[in-house]
Amino acid sequence: MIGRLTGTVVAKQPPQIIIDVSGVGYEVDVPMSTFYALPATGERVQLATHHVVREDAHLLFGFATEEERAAFRQLIKVTGIGPKVALAVLSGLSVAELNQAIATQDVKRLTRVPGIGNKTAERLLLELKGKVISATGAKTATATISPNPADDVTNALLALGYSEKEAIAACRDLPLELPLNDAIRQALKALSKAK
Repeated sequence: MIGRLTGTVVAKQPPQIIIDVSGVGYEVDVPMSTFYALPATGERVQLATHHVVREDAHLLFGFATEEERAAFRQLIKVTGIGPKVALAVLSGLSVAELNQAIATQDVKRLTRVPGIGNKTAERLLLELKGKVISATGAKTATATISPNPADDVTNALLALGYSEKEAIAACRDLPLELPLNDAIRQALKALSKAK
């Protein structure tokens, strides 16, 4: 498998780019978030990649961050979500926004992404419910056992892009017996009221 490419950007035709690596040009499909972060043509770039092997093609997908690649890999595990739709999701939402949509089960946010209808959004949210996407891959939040559930909620909020100060403040008044998913929802509600 090809896990990373380092080379020179030769061409940019969204959503595809060509990277020259020691004389070999690799065609790589990237989400728009990565595309906008690319250097100019002729400059060096390093991308985390996901390699898909099919009967009729070898496809490479590139990402500016490990978090984006982890989100992509989690998305393509969802029934009915292929690589092109996963790229569309990551082009329309940041990883933090995707995590927040999953945590709050926000169908409307996902249906704003081109190519995602109500049924697809509902399936995606159902299959990813309770999971936080991070650089190490998708982790099931309910699988982590911690002496203090507030630590898990704080970590989930940090993964969603909130500051440590905001996360700690949101967890301050959470009941200890609350299930993790409900605790995250309650903390997100507290954060939305604070803004």
